[in-house]
Amino acid sequence: MNLPVNLATTWLGIPLAHPLMPGASPLVDDLGMVRRLEDAGAAAIVMHSLFEEQITQGQLASHLAIEEMSESSAEATSYFPHASVFALGPETYLEQIARIRAAVAVPVIASLNGTTTGGWIEYAKLMEQAGAHALELNLYSIPTDPECGAAAVEDRVIDVVRAVRAELRIPFAVKLSPYYSSLPHLVRRIEVAGADGVVLFNRFYQPDIDPERLEVSRTLALSDPSELLLRVRWLAILSWQTRMPLAASGGVHSPLDAVKALMVGASAVQLTASLLRRGPEAMTGMIRGLSDWLAEHEYESVAQLRGSMNHARCPDPAAYERGNYVRLLQSWTGRG
Repeated sequence: MNLPVNLATTWLGIPLAHPLMPGASPLVDDLGMVRRLEDAGAAAIVMHSLFEEQITQGQLASHLAIEEMSESSAEATSYFPHASVFALGPETYLEQIARIRAAVAVPVIASLNGTTTGGWIEYAKLMEQAGAHALELNLYSIPTDPECGAAAVEDRVIDVVRAVRAELRIPFAVKLSPYYSSLPHLVRRIEVAGADGVVLFNRFYQPDIDPERLEVSRTLALSDPSELLLRVRWLAILSWQTRMPLAASGGVHSPLDAVKALMVGASAVQLTASLLRRGPEAMTGMIRGLSDWLAEHEYESVAQLRGSMNHARCPDPAAYERGNYVRLLQSWTGRG
């Protein structure tokens, strides 16, 4: 693809032709689809997550991890899906890394999803041995115990990051939710603990209830462009405060969405919902649209654009955020 501007970026120390890549999704379970993503121009391939529960279920100590999260309630083991629900088991997942690595020329980023320290973390090393260029550590956990304070929640994250760092030579990013009490503080601790980057954000899928059947109703809703605003805010706040590169994940559906993420400091931009809805070929349009926008606005490169609208030049970011909040509420007139 012959593009008029320099779209090159670096993610986790890995040079990329441009910032756009597929986010973690089932698309990578099919090798033909992976090749289509590369043909469409994907800068890297991000695999979907291998879950802690998948690994621990197959180990002699599997129930220890489940009991830790469920306060030793035997009933809680039924909350986790049976191994047959997962598209790829642990060993098949490692084989898929090797197959994708052999099939494409772009970097392959594997993914681990968990919450506790334990034997499952050893799979980070196995992913490296299978050929992954980097790892995405997806930390998905919702605290429900009133005895567990915010500091303890952060400490658990840092313990996992340190344990993964001890296993790996390849770089890895931590994928966070937006709901920690002080994201800047946590991101700084993650950097000190040895991570190479942070992905913003993990999406929490909200369950509904069926009042008639008295059951939980689980619906997976794909993202929409409104979700980008949360990423834009935190990228602007965090990108100038850390040496780690940051990636935007969630709410990117158009080239202009990618431009916004880059302007506030993202080094990489992940696409998931748009690819699931429109297929891998949507990647080509996104790359072309990003390049065209930069050329039309006389940018020579992504590097020139990146971080140009973050908080680095704001003397008091907290006051700025508060001012935005107050002015927005006062702007409502009730007319049309």
